Amino acid sequence: MEDDLAIAQPLARALEREGHDVQVAAEGKAALAQVRAGNQDLVVLDLGLPDLDGLEVCRTLRSEDPRLPILILTARGSEMDVVVGFEMGADDYVSKPFRSKELMARIRSLLRRAQVGELNTLRVQDVVLDAEARKAWVGTRELTLSRMEFDLLHALMREHGTTIPRERLMREVWHTHWYGSSKTLDMHVSWLRRKLGDSATDSRYISTVRGVGLRFESQSGE
Repeated sequence: MEDDLAIAQPLARALEREGHDVQVAAEGKAALAQVRAGNQDLVVLDLGLPDLDGLEVCRTLRSEDPRLPILILTARGSEMDVVVGFEMGADDYVSKPFRSKELMARIRSLLRRAQVGELNTLRVQDVVLDAEARKAWVGTRELTLSRMEFDLLHALMREHGTTIPRERLMREVWHTHWYGSSKTLDMHVSWLRRKLGDSATDSRYISTVRGVGLRFESQSGE
């Protein structure tokens, strides 16, 4: 997202030489539309956009996708500018004028970190679970989960689309053998459904398969 073509075009060519598909947007609204329509791995963001302030674009992007790497590239280089940029959700901050090799190294570093993070991140429907940070979201809403609720959600999402027997869930989440009563499991499923905005009678996320177990649906039944 850069309105200065003298910067945007050489940077785009450098990224393309490294095998990346690059989209260039000169205005904030167009950039937001591109990100929402596509599947970007990283955003390089100038703050001096003609229609929207780049900080507002950064804040919006971060609220809509907590995992999207954002690098701010701007002429605003004061300490306060940098602090505000990070507070708005940037992962890195580079001031102009910049050194091309250093910028490319920072971009590669962010992409590597994102790839490592993907190994610990599950996305099913609009639910995102970060196993390393032990956080989960429905859309942009972060869930407040107990340890057992998180472990149960993780176990279900990890094998989404598959019915997992109750006995196995008890063993994996509670580290105990199942001796017939599933009251503890049922209570946690009920709490988890409520936090997801789900229900047992009209299940979107967690379905009960009678006599077998539970399944996290790969696709919404709506």
